Amino acid sequence: MFTRIAGVGSYLPGNPVTNSDLIQRGIDTNDEWIVSRTGIKARHLAEVGCTSSDLALEASRKAIASADIDVSEIDLIIVATSTPDFIFPSTACLLQSKLGNKGAMAFDVQAVCSGFVYALNIAEKYIRTGASKKALVVGAEVFSRILDWEDRATCVLFGDGAGAVILEASEAPGILASVAHADGSQHKILSVPGSICGGKVVGDPFLRMDGQAVFKFAVRVLSELAHECCAISGISTGDIDWLVPHQANIRIIESTSKKLGLSVDKVIVTLDSHGNTSAASIPLALDVAVRDGRIQRGQKILLEGVGGGFTWGAALIEY
Repeated sequence: MFTRIAGVGSYLPGNPVTNSDLIQRGIDTNDEWIVSRTGIKARHLAEVGCTSSDLALEASRKAIASADIDVSEIDLIIVATSTPDFIFPSTACLLQSKLGNKGAMAFDVQAVCSGFVYALNIAEKYIRTGASKKALVVGAEVFSRILDWEDRATCVLFGDGAGAVILEASEAPGILASVAHADGSQHKILSVPGSICGGKVVGDPFLRMDGQAVFKFAVRVLSELAHECCAISGISTGDIDWLVPHQANIRIIESTSKKLGLSVDKVIVTLDSHGNTSAASIPLALDVAVRDGRIQRGQKILLEGVGGGFTWGAALIEY
């Protein structure tokens, strides 16, 4: 028994918010600084009251339509998010309710920007063992809620959005390899070091990042992930048709593709218009490339991400 992607979908809230828009809102930065260092030109920000499950719902509906299945057929729902609607119940359960599905196993995965590939890894194991036949895997974030808008080094980087895929059992290989790792000793270089206790915020409730440390760590492990997946699958990096990386920073993406010997023409980049949408970034980019015709059935696609924790993971698929 194998696992294949049967459908894809994504959703972005509201209109694009450009770098110039942020400057007009009073953020002390400039367009050239943001674009030259990150590659980001715009991002989408959810309105007050719009939650991760709301974004997940829209992306999921598109993925379900793409797979041409009924929502009742889904028997596993996994939502990767670092910005859940509530402490509990899980965003996956809230999404299940909004979809009108009953009975499927539903839970969240928290691996920050690696969350989607972590969730994909888990769902693939459920399907390969026969415990699930059709799974909905979603990455959804409202990162704008945890940004310090006085910190120009971080607030310009992130956006909100959701991406989803439907996985189903298949007689032919779809996911060729999936791997995931973590190193908790690196947790301080990217974190939100706050919590709720007694109804009050304890610690710092905003995202904090050591940009240089994250950059060095990301470039190293992303290239290692590619080689690991290729070794498991018995192919070379040259056999990869498309690289769909976590959309964090254009310099990280370019450095990774260079280390792998992949032309930039083989890399899907949506960072310029979406910003870093954390767990949503990989499925968002995948959906964009499928819908515009670049990614075709039968091609080999490498999905890979790295995020706070520190976590990193990848999946090599034959789409």
